This record gives sequence, structure tokens and C-alpha cells, in this order.
Amino acid sequence: MRKWKRFLCIAASLCLAGLSACGGEENSGLSLDEVKERQGSFSAGASVHDPSIYEENGTYYIFGSHMEAAKSDNLRDWKRFATAVSKSNKLFDNLFEEPMKAFEFVGRNEEGGYSVWAPDVIYNEKMGKYMMYFCTTSTYKRSSLCFATADAPEGPYTFQDTILHSGFTTADTKNKASIFGDENFDMRKYMLTGDYNNLQWPNALDPSVFYDEEGRMWMVYGSWSGGIYILELDQETGYPIFPEEDKENEVDSYYGKHLIGGMHLSCEGPYILYDETTGYYYLFVSYGSLTAEGGYQIRLFRSENPDGPYTDPSGETFAMNVEDHSQYGLKMMGNYTFPSLPYSYMAPGHNSAFVDEDGKMYVVYHQRFSDKGETHEPRVHQLFSNKEGWLVAAPFATEGESIYQEAGGNKEIAGTYFYLNHGKDISSDVHEAEEIHLTAQGKIKNSDGKSIGEFSREKDSPYITLTLEDEEYQGVLVAMNDEAGNPTLCFTAAGSNNETVWGVKYLEDK
Repeated sequence: MRKWKRFLCIAASLCLAGLSACGGEENSGLSLDEVKERQGSFSAGASVHDPSIYEENGTYYIFGSHMEAAKSDNLRDWKRFATAVSKSNKLFDNLFEEPMKAFEFVGRNEEGGYSVWAPDVIYNEKMGKYMMYFCTTSTYKRSSLCFATADAPEGPYTFQDTILHSGFTTADTKNKASIFGDENFDMRKYMLTGDYNNLQWPNALDPSVFYDEEGRMWMVYGSWSGGIYILELDQETGYPIFPEEDKENEVDSYYGKHLIGGMHLSCEGPYILYDETTGYYYLFVSYGSLTAEGGYQIRLFRSENPDGPYTDPSGETFAMNVEDHSQYGLKMMGNYTFPSLPYSYMAPGHNSAFVDEDGKMYVVYHQRFSDKGETHEPRVHQLFSNKEGWLVAAPFATEGESIYQEAGGNKEIAGTYFYLNHGKDISSDVHEAEEIHLTAQGKIKNSDGKSIGEFSREKDSPYITLTLEDEEYQGVLVAMNDEAGNPTLCFTAAGSNNETVWGVKYLEDK
């Protein structure tokens, strides 16, 4: 999989039938009652938590927590090929063989079993191996980062070693040589009153690995605790390259460089994707708690360098000591619903992302639902870059959609849309779509006909600018089906206020 490559995504559109005349009366958009008659969704066929994507030869693989894995040929229908944390799971061939080194430091979890979480798979050309980086854990801060290798994407993966630990205490002092490989390792600076200082230092969870523009390999990791950190990896061995300490630039000689977060504020599941078109490294993270009512959501930062600094559309970063971290990072999506969905979509998060062979970019994450408890499924949405170089997600799961390329301006896209703003909240609140009208004259009106803003489509292009409540949002137009198969024209846009807005015009079938 070419994780570090990106081809120009704006190509000739294969627009859905019926969009060419969408400025006229026949395509002004369906009413609320008409849309509700066409509700529907789909099942992905598998449940994989914290899905990390890997593509090879047209097959897409997702690897998740609890040793779950599935594959697909279309990014919608998934078939599980590995499940359950047990020796019988053929994803690994030696993980539970003595001396079970992956669990030597962390031990058993509170249920008396073993926790294997958040894997990420990448092909290492220098080693000629598929490499899986993953974590084991037993408490909210006692964790180990590990890696395994295989000769095929589906495995079996052979556990190789642990590479990083968190959550140690004074009781571990006598085992420094076996834990850190150095009996002189100084544990004291990472501790507070005899225990691990998890407000300042990271939890060794949620690793993801990527290549930068120059071909160097990096691992970003972290969950809550002291935030998100990054280490360069040795491509010849797969082990971290431990840097020299540089306090001024927040570089630690063991944990690497601090990027964002800390003080045990919610921030986890980091994933970095390089886009050669924009020249940016995009850092995705999840805020909130992963339960359906936990306010889980996807946030985005970017940088011109793999190791930061990472900033959001407002130009700010999520520093160690911020009071309200909800104000930082572009909120790409949270809890939401549209009238064509039979239930609300809840707690999207812990995503990965990739660029496919055709140059299209996608975000891959797990999704919960308002009427299904903690049941979850993988979802894949296409990503687009707006004119400011910020990524915005299509409102619905991918199904071969294209960026909108029909000729014209405001008139051709005017009509009734269902609009929502994802806001910046970290809560269980659901953002519900409301009816608005885009006029041929560039006005945005609410359902009562009151003017609430303006919009402008760049002539003969997919780019759109919307101004609502004195905030400007830059985005793109997308022709796609919703999850019930209804044809739509959508906009997805981001503002410098770190908020994302979506709009959906439901079209008559042709």
C-alpha cells in the first residue's frame, strides 16, 4: 500500500444521473416528508473496533482491537477473517506461547484475560515483511507497544518484541534491565510520588506507522494521559530510534517528541497521513469516550513536517496545559443524523486513513448507532481537500462517488438542502440536519424564508464557500448516493472556527 503517495483526486466526474439539471425546478430537492419515505441504511457485515486499513492488489484489510480483522473489495462489505483474543486465532502464531513476552510487563487485565488493542499494519520494504505494531495493556496507564512480522497481510504474524512501556512504578525498579533493556534507565523523571506520572507522560497505546515524504518511517502513538507522541523507526529493524533529549522542543529521550494533548484530556487513536498534493501531514485523533453516549469524534491537525508542529484551522495547537480542548482541532464529524437515516450515527472515531491507487483519499473508522447499544461497524467515507488544504469528509459512506464537476455556478446547485454543523462540543448531543434553501442568487435561507447567510460556487468547479453566522466555510461539492441508495448532491466544508458543516440535497430518481 502506498500510504505516502497521493494522486490528484479531482478528475472527470462520473456524476449520478439527474444532477446535470439540478438548478431547475425538477431537481430543486426533495421535501422532508419525501426524504423520510426513503429512509434506509446498510450493514457492513463485520465489527472491527479501531480499524486500521491496509490495501494490496485491490483487497482492503482492516485490523482492529481484540485481534479482530476483516477484508473487503469495495470498502462497504466486510468479511471477518480473524476474531477473539485467544491462541486459536490464527492472526498470530506465537503470541500466547511462553514466555508470552507481550504481556510480561502489563500482565492480565481486570477481567483476568489479556488485552490486545489497536494494531496498525504496514509493509516494510527494507525488511521485506508486513509489520504489525500493536499494544497490550492492563490498566488505564500500564501498557506496552509491540511489533510482529508476517509474510502476508492476513498473517500469521510472529511476535517479535516489546518496544516501549508506560505505567511503571517503583516496584518495577528491580526489573529495569528486562523492561527497558538498560539497568541504568532513569525512571524517576517519569514518576510522581512513586507512581507513573500519566498527566505528563504518554500511555503506550494506539500506535500507527507511516512513511514521510523522504521515505523515513515514523510511529505516532498515545491515548489520553500525557498526550500524543512520535518516534522515528529504524527501517532495518523496526525498533524506535531514541532521540537526544531536547526539552525546549518537547523531545524526550525515551518517549520521543510530544505533539499534542496531555493532562489526561481525551485524545487518542492518532493517525498521520501524508498528502503529496497539498504537502501536508494530517494528524487525525479522537476526542471523547468511545461509548455510544461518550461524545467520541474525529479531529484533525496538520503540519508541514512529520514531527510537527501540528496546528488546526485557527492556527492553534492542542498544548499540554489547555483548559478546554474542545476548542482545538478541526472537528470532522461527531454524532449526527440526516432525515434519510433511520437512526442517529453516534461516536465515530479511532480512524485510519489512506490514499487508494486511483488517488482518492478515505477515512476509515468505527461507527455506533442510536438504537443499537454499543454495537459498532466499520465505515469508510471519502475525503476531499478544500481550497485551504483542509480535509473534509463526504457525508455518507463511500459507494463510488465523485467530486462534482458539472459546469455552471450558483444556479446549477440551488435548491433545498438538509444542513448540519458538527460544532465543537464533546458530548452525547446529536447534531440534527435542518432544512435550508440555497437560491440561484447566492443566498441561504431557512425553512421560514429568512436569509441566514450566503454561498458562492466557483464557476465550473466543485469548490464552494458558505458564510453562516458570520463564519466562512470552504468546501467541495460531491455527487453521491446516501446509505439508502438515494441520489444526492452534497457539500462538505470546514471553517477557521474548527467546525465542519455538511449539506445534502436529495434528488429525484431518474
